[in-house]
Amino acid sequence: LKTAISRATSRNDMSTIRDALEVSAEIYKKDSNNVPDYVQRHLFVLPIWDELRFWDCYFDYLMESYTNKMSNYVTFVTTQLVVTASHMAGLGLPDTDSWYMIETIAEKYKLGFKQLIKLRGLLSHVQQLRVGYWGLTSGKIQSLSYGLPSPRSQGIADESQQPIEASAVGRSWVHNMFSRDATSRAASFNRIGSFASSEPVVPSVSPRKSDLSSAGHKKIQTSVRILRAHTGAITALHCVSRREVWDLVGDREDAGFFISGSTDCTVKIWDPSLRGSELRATLSKHTRPIRSINSDRGKVVSGSDDHSIIVWDKQTSQPLEDLKGHDAPVNCVRMLSGERVLSSSYDGTIKMWDVRTDTCVATVGRCLSAVLCMEYNDYTGILAAAGRDAVANIWDIRAGKQMHKLMGHTKWIRSIRMVGDTLLTGSDDWTARMWSVSRGSCDAVLPCHAGPILCVEYSPADKGIITGSVDGLIRFWEKSENQDGGMKCIKNVTIHSAPILSINAGDHWLGIGAADNSMSLFQRPQERFGGFSTAGSKMGGWQLYRTPQKTVAVVRCVSSDLDRKRICSGGRNGLLRLWEATIKI
Repeated sequence: LKTAISRATSRNDMSTIRDALEVSAEIYKKDSNNVPDYVQRHLFVLPIWDELRFWDCYFDYLMESYTNKMSNYVTFVTTQLVVTASHMAGLGLPDTDSWYMIETIAEKYKLGFKQLIKLRGLLSHVQQLRVGYWGLTSGKIQSLSYGLPSPRSQGIADESQQPIEASAVGRSWVHNMFSRDATSRAASFNRIGSFASSEPVVPSVSPRKSDLSSAGHKKIQTSVRILRAHTGAITALHCVSRREVWDLVGDREDAGFFISGSTDCTVKIWDPSLRGSELRATLSKHTRPIRSINSDRGKVVSGSDDHSIIVWDKQTSQPLEDLKGHDAPVNCVRMLSGERVLSSSYDGTIKMWDVRTDTCVATVGRCLSAVLCMEYNDYTGILAAAGRDAVANIWDIRAGKQMHKLMGHTKWIRSIRMVGDTLLTGSDDWTARMWSVSRGSCDAVLPCHAGPILCVEYSPADKGIITGSVDGLIRFWEKSENQDGGMKCIKNVTIHSAPILSINAGDHWLGIGAADNSMSLFQRPQERFGGFSTAGSKMGGWQLYRTPQKTVAVVRCVSSDLDRKRICSGGRNGLLRLWEATIKI
């Protein structure tokens, strides 16, 4: 059987492969005590299960062999992909590998983003419920939906049942080849090799997956410091950037400071350049946990669960103003030019404050439910905010009117990013969307994550998009060459195994932090004589430069300073972990 399958694969003889697998399943049902060893040594470790070529050919075989094709082409192709995804799960293929092949086949048959979203949810669901074929299990199965329901399709049959439309081939492969009684199912054992490992698998056969092992082994020297001062969990973390303090020539000492907030109700300012005595100041006046921090040249502003906003003097560490007016916790604050502060709250309002008069100038925006994220362009006066009502709202503050209500997401919007006329949103519906601020239209839908999207970032050098999700996956997107003008994923990065909390992209460096206390720094190499390489995909040029060894800790927030190659994470245990990649440029 092993020889038959290998030879049939080389000839793309899908019929022989199917027959050989059916025979092996029948043998297993008659001798379940001895056959598992045979399967493990011969059939189950065949490399063909990991190859896109095999599944592409098999799907073509499905399409050609099935004579009773339904009139709806899209539904027919989607149904056959559901069957194929179920087989991949049964064979123990990791979710990332399975989805890469499913997505590639779907793009070949020109399925739209709506079908991709449905397939992504169905694959994640079947990965959770899978029981390996021949009584085999896939080893350690990681939960992929993270407590969230899979977005099922009303137009697709449930994956636990064999679709009627696939009866010609699907029923033969599933019911004859893989059916077994309860006794056989009880004889399950773990798959050997890569599937028994809890580490993320990055096969070299996929051009869109990053093989990061060589980079990780090449440069391992890092500098990690533990900063201790907080007595409660870290709930907010901010890095003082050169832009916000107008550091044009590098003479501002506060550029590169980290400011942290905690459930201990304090705000602390850290200077990473003072090794051993990093703590510069402690700001105490809030009575509830800190949720958001921002700063400018002379002030620090913090928002808290006590419904208040406090503006602090950066030099004296004393409170200047205590701004009260929100009716719920304040989760976003922003220092603006002209002694102004912008804040958003769970009460659904966005308020503008005048620090000089200690008053609320206006409620510049109002949402139907809690605001979770906010972006403001101080040059154009355009404000964007979104939250639990799944709607992204855009206001022109200077004109005093709402420009657009952007509808399309079906669940909470947790992340937002605005660059020029482009607005990016990430949602709990497992998708990110790209909108036009001026037109108020959706320019592209970015599906394919297996969980809520917590981070969206715009890469200024490449004009691409980077998304991070609860599934621990980082996806790089760039504009598709097709005439539809959509976005295409050109790279997946799987080095993190926990929700992605922060993505910060610069012209040359990219900093990422995850909830399992892992961090990574990516570099976009330049050509020898300056400038970026224009060969091939631009977004595909990002390469892992360094990643430190992670520690056992649960992280709530991450912030990065790309100018100095520093990434800082705040843990539930109250510790700050500052990683400084000592890079020689």
